[in-house]
Amino acid sequence: MTQHELLFLDALRASLQGEPVCWEQKLSARDWEALFSLADAQHVLPMIYEAVYRCPSAGTADPAQMSGIKQQVIRSVMAQTMRTHELFRLLQHLRQADVTPLVVKGIICRSLYPAPDSRMSGDEDIFLPPEQFPRCHEALRSFGMQPADPAQDPSAEHEVTYQKPNSMLRIELHKSLFPPDSDAYGDLNRFFACAHAQAISISLDGISIPTMSHTDHFFYLICHAFKHFLHSGFGIRQVCDIVMYANQYGSQIDWPQVVRNCQAIRADRFTAALLHIGETYLVFDPKKACCPPEWYSMQVDEIPMLEDLLSGGVYGSSSMSRLHSSNITLNAVSAQKRGEKAGSSHVLKTVFPSAKKLEGRYPYLKKHAFLLPVAWADRIWKYRKETHNSTGNNAGESIQIGSQRIELMRKYGILE
Repeated sequence: MTQHELLFLDALRASLQGEPVCWEQKLSARDWEALFSLADAQHVLPMIYEAVYRCPSAGTADPAQMSGIKQQVIRSVMAQTMRTHELFRLLQHLRQADVTPLVVKGIICRSLYPAPDSRMSGDEDIFLPPEQFPRCHEALRSFGMQPADPAQDPSAEHEVTYQKPNSMLRIELHKSLFPPDSDAYGDLNRFFACAHAQAISISLDGISIPTMSHTDHFFYLICHAFKHFLHSGFGIRQVCDIVMYANQYGSQIDWPQVVRNCQAIRADRFTAALLHIGETYLVFDPKKACCPPEWYSMQVDEIPMLEDLLSGGVYGSSSMSRLHSSNITLNAVSAQKRGEKAGSSHVLKTVFPSAKKLEGRYPYLKKHAFLLPVAWADRIWKYRKETHNSTGNNAGESIQIGSQRIELMRKYGILE
């Protein structure tokens, strides 16, 4: 790892402990820029800034550079505070409308941090029993929220994003936690079939927040990271969430059940790598979390995983080439579930997907599957137009990244 990545991890650990770093070495303007750029790419800039700005090294930094970062952090934290306040108002409104969604991730995870509003969330996720959707939809609209995509049929989607004009609050409403029609991970929903029946409530700022049981929620955090790993990757912030959740609620987590679930989806070595990262570089305390020793002592090399998530940015979005590489990795995982072996044929399927996979973008394929070649041609033309004269968006690079990440998945036992 590079020096600025090691400094980043050191500052991140300090932030999770609510403490400042004690750096005394002189860092150049380029060093600070690399540190803050990485923090911004991982969506933890306020956490990193608050951990470093009082250290002796920061005292010798360019005041203008530090001032610019400070202003950016202040704006981010203020925006998060406003979103949190608006969320509380919305939850009270939904309760009055007899709508009982479970709040997942977001504010539940933020509450675990020393400075909750420094852990940014772009949106808030709620998990709703499907039968409550019509009532919830009307309650959201009466609160002033609207579907983000006016062309979408909310009743037909498993997930609907709502936003409110002149408000920073965005809500992702899930009728199921994962797309049911996903060949790669749609079957993860089976683990959460009883989530509403097993729901609990936690108190935040004096408000009772309904959420999943600690076992369900912890496993969901793992599954959410796993899903993004199958796509183009995920960032260090999700590892922080998993670590902080385990440290806080580990005694109430059914660890044997989590282990069995992870084994069932071939994510046991993947999760062991996350816990190793948490213990080595962050604040994971296996004893405090009541983590079974056979899991955190599993022999697994976490460094490739750490390098992948640091290079990929939040949700693997460091480049368009990397984002497009998800077509290759998802095809490989789907192929394995069909009993096939990942290979060059799945790269071809990435370029020429089935009619079913393209129906969302080309609705005419639902009735006229014979027009699939037309959809292929249009898709390739649009991709070439999109990538023309752009950087970080190259088909050859996407294939290379996808192939490398398939090998990484083999390393952690996800693919054979």
